[in-house]
Amino acid sequence: MPHRLAAQERRRQAALLLGLSAAVVISLAFSEYLTRTALGVAAFWPANALLAAGLITLTGSRGLSLTIVFVVFHLAIDLLVGDSPMRALLYTAVDTGEALAVWGLCQRLWRGAPRIRSMRSLALLPAVTTPVAAIVALLVAWILHLVDGEPLVRGLTDWFLRCALGMAVALPATLVLIDAEHRRSFHRPWPEQLMLLFAVFAVTLLCAHPASGAPPFLIFPIALATAYRLGARGAAMASVIVAVVTLPIAMSGASPRFNAILGPVAQARTIQVFITVLFYTSLAAGLALAQQDRLKRLLLRREQLTRAARSRALAATEAKTEFLATMSHEIRTPLNSVLGFAQLLATRQDLPPDVRRQVNLIDSAGAALLTVVNDILDFSRVETGQIELLPQPTSAAGLLRDTVAIMAPEARAKGLSMDLEIIDPVGGLHDLDADRLRQVLINLLNNAVKFTEEGRIDARLIIEPGDIEDRLRFEIIDTGVGIDLDKQSLLFQRFSQADSSVSRLHGGAGLGLAICRALVEVMGGKIGADSVPGRGSCFWVELSAPTAEPIVLPERPKTSAPGAAKVLIVDDHPVNLEIGEALLTLVGCEVDVAENGKQAVEKATGGRYDVILMDIHMPQMDGLQATRAIKALRGEAGKVPIIAMSADALPRQVERCYAAGMVDHIAKPIQREVLYAKIERWMHHRGGEAH
Repeated sequence: MPHRLAAQERRRQAALLLGLSAAVVISLAFSEYLTRTALGVAAFWPANALLAAGLITLTGSRGLSLTIVFVVFHLAIDLLVGDSPMRALLYTAVDTGEALAVWGLCQRLWRGAPRIRSMRSLALLPAVTTPVAAIVALLVAWILHLVDGEPLVRGLTDWFLRCALGMAVALPATLVLIDAEHRRSFHRPWPEQLMLLFAVFAVTLLCAHPASGAPPFLIFPIALATAYRLGARGAAMASVIVAVVTLPIAMSGASPRFNAILGPVAQARTIQVFITVLFYTSLAAGLALAQQDRLKRLLLRREQLTRAARSRALAATEAKTEFLATMSHEIRTPLNSVLGFAQLLATRQDLPPDVRRQVNLIDSAGAALLTVVNDILDFSRVETGQIELLPQPTSAAGLLRDTVAIMAPEARAKGLSMDLEIIDPVGGLHDLDADRLRQVLINLLNNAVKFTEEGRIDARLIIEPGDIEDRLRFEIIDTGVGIDLDKQSLLFQRFSQADSSVSRLHGGAGLGLAICRALVEVMGGKIGADSVPGRGSCFWVELSAPTAEPIVLPERPKTSAPGAAKVLIVDDHPVNLEIGEALLTLVGCEVDVAENGKQAVEKATGGRYDVILMDIHMPQMDGLQATRAIKALRGEAGKVPIIAMSADALPRQVERCYAAGMVDHIAKPIQREVLYAKIERWMHHRGGEAH
């Protein structure tokens, strides 16, 4: 590939050298034969600009080759038009020197070829070349004045316009035509390009022809149209065509246009000014359009990059979700066995005290692992915006009191005192999501107990009445280790802990406080911490909540205990079947089992079950297919409540269960109280429908 690119560049440089050499020879002949004034000075001299452009863009020895072509043909053509050998040498020397000077300045200022792609670069290039042209004109005019006695002022004016116009018009035009970026910006079909350039030629000829009465300003619209369609390259080619057509006709004296009444000198200068104005007007329009086209392409490119980045982000999110789903399932499945059998062992009355203590330790360790898994799932819900609040009339004081009661035994086990202080001048209810707020407070209290080795923990609620909403401030104050000031900024970030060293005393995934912050923000509140290392910390939550009136709920009728239920458990894992059957048998349920979805459909067809507990991932027929098949059964068999009992606990996975026709979801590992409550609920629900 590098060799191919190098070969392409060599071919491009060779073609560029050939084209510039031909352009130099043609321009020398054109200027000397067709645009000479009475003093023998050409009115339009692009050859120096072509040589300078070649020196700027050609590499290696190609620049020297172009210089040799320029010098040889310059001398030859000067001699052919009648100049003396001394004048030919002088003109060739000063023109070559001007091109070399412009090349040196461009190398110094631009470190290479100037790129004419903006109005700034278009204005900067003639600002560099014009002083060089002035110096060259002064030098030649002074020499000719001293040697041949030619008028100094007129000679200086003619030579300056000759050199300055050539550099100001031909150099940027040549650089624009060479620049590949301008070719890519306005890529038009060849027929359209030829038609536009022919139109410029025809209108210019019409305006310059002596038999026509068309005014010269008609050239501007067609030149601007060419710039609009072909960009900066179109403007450059249109200006060259205008110069090539108008100058020979005007200098021959055949055209009455362009101030011919004032003589050939005034006419030549008028044409020079006209070409310069036309060139810069049309080129400015072309550059503006090219800039607009580049911005459009840049915007399109950025849109493509944005879409690609969004696709990668979605793919990463999908991969993360799949990873969480897989890991959650793989952790929950064995954890169901650990906690399930620990719960079964804890119900036995014949265990020695040391064995019971070990069983409780197993249960505590499994519960801690389950907390980590649940934290990860909660944070996944927060990140995907799937946390929904269910506000209802709630006693903030009662909620804090109940939360402290839950955590008090754990604090007492560590020898810590836990006190409660409530400052509530309102004494009423507030519109709060009790479950989510309790989750936050339990997390804060659990951290306080975890990181406090001795002393006390205070839970405080301060309610400040307001006109529309009351301000609630919960504070959890401990006498624990405290947190360094530079670590406090990490507290509410995900997967971070104030002590992340390998020797830290306390474990955890570092998600609890991040989840708390997300929940509090969803509730429209703020959460923060004030801490002094070695003295303790105060974590606080501030919420604004309107007061609420209590809702009188109808008295719930007494329901039968789960022991009256006939339950079908569907699971392909024998251990899960054993645990589920044992837990339900403890409360007197009649239990039947199936090892896959196909067996479940067969048993549901012939049996009369009150509830079906359905796993999801099973061979032959999964739980979702089995649920749809059972729901399609006729009669009572198709109306049995089906509860998902699976290690799939992510929101998207739970939604699939409901979409298949399941009525509820129990996440593994199975919690005995949750299992009993769900069965009782749906037995009552079905009994109410029957009545």
